Amino acid sequence: EVQLVESGGGLVQAGGSLRLSCAASGFTFDDVAIGWFRQAPGKEREGVSCISSGDGTTYYADSVKGRFTIASDNAKNTVYLQMNSLKPEDTAVYYCAIGEYCSGSPWGYWGQGTQVTVSS
Repeated sequence: EVQLVESGGGLVQAGGSLRLSCAASGFTFDDVAIGWFRQAPGKEREGVSCISSGDGTTYYADSVKGRFTIASDNAKNTVYLQMNSLKPEDTAVYYCAIGEYCSGSPWGYWGQGTQVTVSS
């Protein structure tokens, strides 16, 4: 079965750091896009970052550029999101998803999410 499991969320003070992991089973990361999304209570889901496993191209939302870094370990079927200089506005449930490419592709598989809470 295809499964995505996010981990690494938690409670952190503003300015702190967390590293999220997205571990996949049931398929490999070769030539796919892995995206990180987040959804805060009462708000729309938004894209945070994406990486193309084939060529390593990365994308970031303007709100996280310079603070977040996405990386993939294709051999381990795992994608990481290093989050530094966290702000209260980063508080959300973070999800990873698998698609064909980072720009406008359907996202066919989703994890259950991991909660990130940033206190002021």
